Amino acid sequence: MKIRSDLLRIHQSLHTWVGITTGALLFIGFFAGALTMFKQPLERWISAPAHMLPSVAPASRDKLVSELLLQHTAARHEFTLHLLPRENVTAPVVWSEGESHELQLSGERWQATLNQQGELQAEKITPDMFGELIDMLHRTAGIPGTLGGEYIGVYIMGIAGIMYFLALVSGLVLLLPTLVKDFLALRPGKNRKRFWLDAHNVIGIASLPYHIVISLTVIVFAFHDFFYDGLAEVVYREQPMFTPPAPKVQEPYQVQTLMPVSELIARVQQAAPQFVVDELLFMDLETVRPRVRVAINSAQYILQGPQSGYVIIHPYTGELLDTSMLPTQADAWSLTTTSFFALHFGTYGGNMMRWVYFFLGLGGAFLFYSGNLLWIESRRKKQKQGQAAVVQARNTRWMAAATIGICLGSIIGTLASLLAGKWLFTAADNINNAYLSVYYAAFLLAIGWAFYRGAAVASVHLLWLCAAASIAVPATSLLSVLLPSLRLWAHSSPAALGVDLTALAAALMFVYGARLTARRVNHGPRDSVWSARRLAHE
Repeated sequence: MKIRSDLLRIHQSLHTWVGITTGALLFIGFFAGALTMFKQPLERWISAPAHMLPSVAPASRDKLVSELLLQHTAARHEFTLHLLPRENVTAPVVWSEGESHELQLSGERWQATLNQQGELQAEKITPDMFGELIDMLHRTAGIPGTLGGEYIGVYIMGIAGIMYFLALVSGLVLLLPTLVKDFLALRPGKNRKRFWLDAHNVIGIASLPYHIVISLTVIVFAFHDFFYDGLAEVVYREQPMFTPPAPKVQEPYQVQTLMPVSELIARVQQAAPQFVVDELLFMDLETVRPRVRVAINSAQYILQGPQSGYVIIHPYTGELLDTSMLPTQADAWSLTTTSFFALHFGTYGGNMMRWVYFFLGLGGAFLFYSGNLLWIESRRKKQKQGQAAVVQARNTRWMAAATIGICLGSIIGTLASLLAGKWLFTAADNINNAYLSVYYAAFLLAIGWAFYRGAAVASVHLLWLCAAASIAVPATSLLSVLLPSLRLWAHSSPAALGVDLTALAAALMFVYGARLTARRVNHGPRDSVWSARRLAHE
């Protein structure tokens, strides 16, 4: 396919500058997004046994709920009943006394169970929010601050999503003339830039549908409030967009007449026999609009939530109020919306698709990392123009240092936060604040080190630090078994062990990358920004 040279130059410039301006942010978003595919196993690995209350038998759930509502009236506004015991499920029931749904690092939560005598045992804790913080890193790239009730980073990532889509289109246009010849071509050899470009192109083209879906959904997620406001102004005008049905009763319900939990579960199972009921979120029990949001799971269906699908049921009558998020009963619009969410979150196909999305996410992070490296090396090629060697411009050196520091710093910061969840648990007043302190300290130190030592030397050091932080994850689990006096802990579930094994594999990859990078730094072209050997006239 032949494309005019002037059009190729325009798309080349667009692809380059869009990638340069958003690459570091998108790297963080994709790396953290890959981790969110296994958010629950990470939470299970890090969850402290000290916070856990024993589960109750199915036959005791009704008594647990009735005692909870009798003794703790705040739970009548909202509480969650967990049915499946896991390491990150600290108690059968949890609730908060406040009504805020925002992420509160210092927010306290109540949890309860029944003791051996059948009496309600309740306690107040500060919930561990490592999983939520990883998700927030994915949504905001770690940019702090809020604007109009939303995180500033969400809007910035939405803008990055728009530019990211432009980069995809322009990159595809650039590859069209040689797509058939160069697709899946990886040419190793002395020309390392050619190899990196081949790898960049192969990953980009092979995962193009995934990246198109992610870019479009990021835009919608970031600016959905603006879309709603626009619809309200242009289409609905004086009419409300969402009109809830009129309540069937005029007087608030009383919790004494609440339908047994076992009956609510049975009715949901009857409507969705292919699904497993995971948890029940009771809301507004003493109002005219009480409801229970039932989370259901199945690897055979596309689900709307990051982890689950949902059914809304009436807690007093057992009537199914909303099945639009139930794949087997959803209408065409609901299925379209569910598919939109599922394609972003990867909530279909079970663990196999989670692994696929995990590697696609890491591949996306590699795209932006490699794109910046290619631009930096291209600058040297353009500067040479027949010269034997060139002196790297300051902006090129700074761009290289920023790329190394931000990208590798986000990896180091995330791993350091994960480790802090166990090593600092007994020392920190609030482990959630410790997560933030450790992440930003490691992140900023990595950036500072990259600028101080230069991209070449710092890249080797930071890759080795990535490897050390990765190997420290399974090492922590091993030490908790060998040295109980350290007051650490290790869970033996497949999910928790999977975190250790994945971290071990990552450590090996970082070691391999550090060795290759060291070889390039010590033996590559001396006029490259990736060389530790200075030119005589520098």
